[in-house]
Amino acid sequence: MSATTLTPEQLASTATLDDLYPKLSEMGVCPGWNKPTPSLWPAPKKSFQPVHWSYSQAKGALDAAGRLIRTELAERRNLILFNPIEGNPYATTRTIVSAYQMIMPGERAPSHRHVPNALRLIVDAGEGAYTIVDGKKLPMLSGDVVLTPNWCWHGHGNQGRSPAYWIDFLDVPLVQILEPMFFERHPNEFEVEDDETQTGKTEPSDADLAFPRQETEAKLSRASAEPSGRFGVQIELGHPALDTISLWMMRLAPGTKTAPYRTTANNIYAVVRGRGATIIDGRSFAWERGDVIAVPTWYQHHHEADQDSVLFRVTDEPVMFKLGYLRE
Repeated sequence: MSATTLTPEQLASTATLDDLYPKLSEMGVCPGWNKPTPSLWPAPKKSFQPVHWSYSQAKGALDAAGRLIRTELAERRNLILFNPIEGNPYATTRTIVSAYQMIMPGERAPSHRHVPNALRLIVDAGEGAYTIVDGKKLPMLSGDVVLTPNWCWHGHGNQGRSPAYWIDFLDVPLVQILEPMFFERHPNEFEVEDDETQTGKTEPSDADLAFPRQETEAKLSRASAEPSGRFGVQIELGHPALDTISLWMMRLAPGTKTAPYRTTANNIYAVVRGRGATIIDGRSFAWERGDVIAVPTWYQHHHEADQDSVLFRVTDEPVMFKLGYLRE
C-alpha cells in the first residue's frame, strides 16, 4: 500500500465521521470504535463443528485408491478428514488435521521431514508394515501409536502381504496459523533401503517414538478410574508425547457413561476397539472400531460405551496450557 497524500491538517479539519472514514481507509487504518465485527467475545466461538467419520467407509475408499493411486503419483495415499465449515478444505479442528492412510504390500512411501508434529494410530496392519523415523525402523502393528516429531525424517513401507491402514494426526493447521512452515524431501528419497535392516520388536530406546498396543493395554489394565469421571480409565502416552499434542488412551467398561466435559482444548477421538456413542451438545454420534470423532473447542460432550471399548484421545492441551488459554 502506498502512503496517503493526506496532510495532517486535512485530516484534523475533517468535519464529519462520514468524511473521516474514507480518509482512514486511505491511510490503511480502521476506526476501532466502528469495527464491523467485535474483536473480543465473552466465550469461545464454536467455529468448527463436531464431526464423525466411518473407518469402514474410509477403508473402502482407500482400497479403491490403492488400485488407482500409486506412490509414484502421490507421496501419501490418504484421506483428509476436513471439518465441513465454510472456507475450510483441510483442518479437522482449528489446530489439528487428521487423515486415514493406507500403504499397499511391497510399497514404500518416500521420506521427508517438516516442522509440524505428527503421529499415527495403526488400525489394521500385519507383520511387515513399518515406519522409519530418523533412521529407526519401527514396526507398525494394529493398535500401536508411532510418533514423528518436528523435523524428524520419516517414511513408511510394507514388506507384508496385506495393506496397512492407520490414522494420521498432525498440528499442520497450527503451524499454518503461526506460519513457521518448513518442508523438505529426503535427498535419497528413501531413508533406509529394505535390505539394510528388518523390522523387529520395538526396543526400549525407541520408547519416545513408539507405544506398542500390548504395553498400552497392560497399563490400562493396571490403571484406576480417572477421578473426574470424564475419561473412564485413562493413561497418558508420553508427558506430553509431542510439544503441541498430548495423547491419551481411555478404557470404558460396558455400560460406562462418562461425566460431561467442556474445554477450550480441541479433542479428536479415534476408536481402538469397541462400540458406543459420543454425545456432543446433545447430538449423538455412534462409533465403532477405527472411527474418528472431532470435538472442537468448547463443545460439551461425554461418551457411552456399549461394549468394552478403548478410545484414543488426541488433544492440543499442551498448547492451550503453555499459553495460559486452557479452561475446563
